[in-house]
Amino acid sequence: MTTSAFWKAAAERAVRTFAQAVLGAVGADQLGLLDVDWGQAAGVGGLAAVLAVLTAVATSGVGPAGPGITETPTRRTPLSGL
Repeated sequence: MTTSAFWKAAAERAVRTFAQAVLGAVGADQLGLLDVDWGQAAGVGGLAAVLAVLTAVATSGVGPAGPGITETPTRRTPLSGL
């Protein structure tokens, strides 16, 4: 939890979770399942992102060095020979 790789991976997870929650809320609105506006959808996304970061912190000592229980952040290496 004290490495920059952990926080980069946790931030990436939070951004993905935010986008998924907003798209889910807006999609549900378009299908007539919920009645939400963009502000409410952003609020749902923000709460989901906060929960993603809290989950990463809570599980940081459980598994490998990543923000999740089963994932380990790795550095991307440039493709050789291209």
